[in-house]
Amino acid sequence: MAVLEHLEPKKVFHYFEEICNIPHPSYKEKKISDYLVNFAKEHGLEHYQDDLYNVVMIAPATAGYENEEPVILQGHMDMVCEKAPGVEIDFENEGLKLLIDGDYVTADGTTLGGDDGIAIAYALAILDSPEIAHPRLEVIITVSEEVGMEGATGIDLSMLQGHKVLNLDSEAEGVMTVSCAGGNSSICHIPMNYEAAQGTPLTVAVKGLKGGHSGVEIDKGRANANLVMGRLLLTLDQAGLEYGIASMAGGAKQNAIPREATAAIVTAPEKKAAVISCLQETIAQIKKEYATTDPDLTLEVSEQAEAAQVLTKESKDKAVLLLNNLPGGIQAMSADIEGLVETSLNMGVVVLDEKELRMEFAVRSSLITARDAVTARIRNMVEFVGGTLDVNGIYPAWEYKKDSVMREDAARIFEQMYGKAPKIEAIHAGLECGILAGKIKDLDGISIGPDMIGIHTFEEKLSISSTKRVYEFVLEVLKCKH
Repeated sequence: MAVLEHLEPKKVFHYFEEICNIPHPSYKEKKISDYLVNFAKEHGLEHYQDDLYNVVMIAPATAGYENEEPVILQGHMDMVCEKAPGVEIDFENEGLKLLIDGDYVTADGTTLGGDDGIAIAYALAILDSPEIAHPRLEVIITVSEEVGMEGATGIDLSMLQGHKVLNLDSEAEGVMTVSCAGGNSSICHIPMNYEAAQGTPLTVAVKGLKGGHSGVEIDKGRANANLVMGRLLLTLDQAGLEYGIASMAGGAKQNAIPREATAAIVTAPEKKAAVISCLQETIAQIKKEYATTDPDLTLEVSEQAEAAQVLTKESKDKAVLLLNNLPGGIQAMSADIEGLVETSLNMGVVVLDEKELRMEFAVRSSLITARDAVTARIRNMVEFVGGTLDVNGIYPAWEYKKDSVMREDAARIFEQMYGKAPKIEAIHAGLECGILAGKIKDLDGISIGPDMIGIHTFEEKLSISSTKRVYEFVLEVLKCKH
């Protein structure tokens, strides 16, 4: 028995559950891409699948809409794969375990992938419903959005006729997004040298942070586990407590604020108690600072099996320097739009292996020059300590369009349905609309979506009632004639 089969709209939740049963992490989208192609074939739709596994499906206009301008529906097929501590799942080969919690659909101990599985579900439900009136529909479902929008960057859209886009990758009902930040993926590589370890090995673990989306929730002031770990290690240095670093790891995705970080360190047996005391005193101070945003922050220190090697002092000093001095979090607020973050970056991933320290950032800004200036600051410091910086996944900002027919139509329809005006806003998160605007001349569009909570975390939830209302709103927008 399907978990969601009794929910309305039936087709939307039917397809959403099918999507959740198909593994679709970033860079592993072939299964879900092939599923979409099979859907298109079964429904006799014109369709395209490229080498990246992006999919385009085209449905002709229904009767009476042949002369209306085509509408593009757009979303992405990959999801951020996060899980709660202790949860066992192979995201590349296993589907999600869905649960219903009151008005919400959630997954058991993992991200749900409502971002952006709901876009696919909406599109498939519409394409599978011949009774729904609409102009020519051009559905774009991209890959690798969550890791740099590589699908949107590489897709060929020359087969499209439309210039109006309804992006379905937002998470707040009643909000129409009309502009977003641009950004890049900045990956630091710093060569590390090792020496034989001598002393008592300890594992230091920072846990229990709130985490969240590094664009949408960067303004919440939440702690970054990688930066907390850097501060703990720096405090040991400042206290004159010698130690070596055997390994470090923190975070799983560049665009998710890391919830956990661990470091394996080695110290002299007679310094063990002092090291643990120093760490506990420091974490107590940090807990006070983040008592509101991260009340469940915890530190675990345990003695582990003997480590064979630790970083040389020079390499250790470089690692601690970078963890504490590379920019992080909000860099600037918009001077034009109150409350909008203009520029930020997130140290989403830190990995220390036998050869190098790798640090991965999601950099965002509404201004290309500010994005590039922050990236230059990272490069300058990394190269100063002998490392290199790879910058990829560069995507442009989506600029506000003053004369938008799509926005005006959607706002009017929303007010008729809801009895109030929608909120029109710009966001700090990245959307693919900016990239599409560079491929489709005079692109006019908005981004909408149903209420979702905790995207990019294992607490992600999708509102059932909001999903229904937003779907009905989308159908009314498609019925709009000029």
